[in-house]
Formats: sequence, structure tokens, C-alpha cells
Amino acid sequence: MSTEVETLEKLERRVTLTVAMAEISAEVDKRLKVRARTAKAPGFRPGKVPMKMVAAQYGAIVENEVLNDTVGRAFATTAASNNLRVAGYPRIEPKEGDGADGSLVFHATFEVYPEVKIGDLSSLEIEKSRSDITDVEIDKTIDILRKQRVHYHTKGEHHAHGDGGADTSAQNGDRVTIDFVGKIDGVEFAGGKADDFPFVLGEGHMLPDFEKAAIGLKVGESRTFPLAFPEDYHGKDVAGKTAEFTITVKHIEWAHMPEVNPEFAKSLGIADGDLQKMRDDIRANLEREVGGRVKSRTKQKVMDALLKVAELDVPKALLDQDAERLAEMTRDDMRQRGMNVNDMPFPADLFTQQADRRVRLGLILSEMVNAHSLNASPEQIKAYIENFAKAYEDPQQVIKYYYSDRNRIAEVEALVLEENVVNFVLEKAKVKETTVSFDELMNNAQN
Repeated sequence: MSTEVETLEKLERRVTLTVAMAEISAEVDKRLKVRARTAKAPGFRPGKVPMKMVAAQYGAIVENEVLNDTVGRAFATTAASNNLRVAGYPRIEPKEGDGADGSLVFHATFEVYPEVKIGDLSSLEIEKSRSDITDVEIDKTIDILRKQRVHYHTKGEHHAHGDGGADTSAQNGDRVTIDFVGKIDGVEFAGGKADDFPFVLGEGHMLPDFEKAAIGLKVGESRTFPLAFPEDYHGKDVAGKTAEFTITVKHIEWAHMPEVNPEFAKSLGIADGDLQKMRDDIRANLEREVGGRVKSRTKQKVMDALLKVAELDVPKALLDQDAERLAEMTRDDMRQRGMNVNDMPFPADLFTQQADRRVRLGLILSEMVNAHSLNASPEQIKAYIENFAKAYEDPQQVIKYYYSDRNRIAEVEALVLEENVVNFVLEKAKVKETTVSFDELMNNAQN
């Protein structure tokens, strides 16, 4: 067996593998005898089928299995003896002409992991964000929590919470139930008609002109108006066209949000209804959320900086594997949304840019961890899980959930490794602290 390693181009290598036919034949005979013990054929009891018939039925399959196994072991031995760090899988092809004494000769072409050169970290300038939680953010969050618990009452009818005021016409914030019908050139179109259709005015669920037309109407009143569909409207049949709609209001309800009182605090899990405890609890949750997003923002800056300062070639095998992994993740996500993706084409280069970044960062992080001993310790993993579990009602149950599965622990370990690298880079680089508003931080995280 040849152990000479040829360099073809950048990371691509080739080795020649020689396998003796006598070794293949002996292993094939051995495996066929094992199969013969349970082989079945018409007219013979199980295990009593003649070897010639067993060989005729299974010989080609077994020979292929043995050849693949033998060549695979030969490649693994060659790679290990030459200290080759193989990236992806080798492409093994038979070499023209047999070797000496009837042996088989193969070429194995493959890529190796690259050398990763990390530049001077002290030359990096990295922006580290911070965001403060004030009473303003707490009040905004309370308003959001109130809106999430909104309930509706018929306008004009007296309830325990009132009657909604003297004005019984539809206004922003009201929930209206309508019948509508739309026509283009006097003809109704698909999706342009509905009965007992409810929506909340002012929340942007309908086109602006549609909502505007409903404002001011009372129960039983109708209005006819033109509506121009945008060119990029999701309904392609009506996109860019103008329709004439007639709407009739059937029901109007006004929104009542719960008062901020002990009962409201209890609904948020504050057992004694103490409002200050509620605000403290909201502050702690916001600080945890902001802390995570600030950390993510800073990590992104560090990763961008490392990509600029690192030099390496990316193995095409790893790039292709990750692009396919991203494609499969996209397919799974689309299937879960109820979309049929079986016949949907995914261009080969659709995920290439994203995969290139992911693979590069993976190689860079691996180099950083190995070069500077940044492995995740059991104590760090434990602290990470415990901190994450604090956001849940039963932290111990969350902790048990993670420690019951090695794969979940591995996911946390990867996150801690990233944190270790980020902290190491921040210690070396020039760090500039900037304050980001709460709203900006939340909006950026959603984009």
C-alpha cells in the first residue's frame, strides 16, 4: 500500500491504495458462510442451501460490501499514518490497470483541514453594546401585558367595565365584525367576499384604505369605496388592480384592558398581588432579555472581526455539506408551515454565502479554542444552564431536562465555547462601549 501523499491544489490531496485480491476473496468467503446459515431457497430448509446458490444470490452484494470496507480501512490507516486531518469524505476511484499479483489499486482524492492563521487581536476595534432598563421600559412592558389580556364588550351596552362611551361608531382600537364584497370591473373575484369577518381597527391587519372606510360607521351602516391593491400584494390575481368594495358593519366592540391592580399582578404570577414585586419581576425579566440580546449583538461584532483578521482556505467538502444542511433545515421549516417542498428547486448557490461564513467561523473558533485552551468547563456549563433556567417557573425541571440528554449538554457546551472565545477576544482587542436604546435593541433583534 502506498502512503505517498500527493498535493493537487490548495487543500486537495490524493493517495494510492492497494488491496490484495486474496484478502478480498477470503473475507467474501467468510461472510458468505455466515449468510449460508440462514439463507432460504425453494426446496431447501433454512441453512441447507448449497454454497453455490448462496454465492450466486449474494456474491455480488457481499463482494461490494467487503471491497468498500477494505478500501475504507486502507484509507483510514493511510490517513492516520500520515497525520492527515481529512475534511469531508474521500472520493475513491479505481486506478487504471491492476496492481502486481492481481491486487486492486485505487486513488483516494480528498481535502484536508486548512491551517488557520489568526492575526493580531490587539489591532481589532470592537463595539460592545449596553442598554439600561428604566421605569419607562417597565411601563411599556406593562402596557403590552395589558393589551395581551384585552377583552371586548359591545359598544353601547352597559357592562361591569362600562359601555364604551357615548360614541357608538367604529374607531381605532375597536373590534368590528363586517360583511364585505369586492368587485373588479363589476365582477366578484376570489377571496373578495366574506361574511361575519372580524378584525381590530388600527392594528394593520387590513389594507389602510379598507380600515379607513370602516372608521365612523355604526352597526347596520354600509360604505362603498375604491381600494387599490399594491403591486407587490400577495394575491397575484389582484395585485396592482383597483377594486370596488362594499362593507356592512354588523357588530362593534370596544376594548377593555385590565387595570394595573393586585388582581392584574396575580395574573402575572405574583401570588400576593404586590405591585412593586410585579415591577421588580418585570425588571428582572427585561434585564435577562436585554442581557441576552446585548451579548448576542457583541458576539456578532466579535465574529465579524475574527473573519477579517483570520486567513484560511475553506474545504469545499465542508462548504457543500453545510449548504445542504441549511437547505434541509429550510425544507423542514417550510414543511412545518404546511408548504409542499417536494418538487421545489433549491439552487446550489442559494446557501453558499451563509455556509461559507458558518464553516469559516467554525474553523476559526476551533483554532482559538485549541490554541488558547478555551474549552468549556463543567462549572461553566452548569452555570449557563442554571442561569437560563431562572426564566422558567420550575428551574429544576429545566435543569433536569438538559442533564438528561447528552446532545442537549453538547449544545450548551458549544455556546459556552463561543462565549469563551468572545471574552478572550474582548480582553485583547480595543473595546468601545456604546449605549443602545431599549427600543432599538428590541427592533434590531426582530429584524
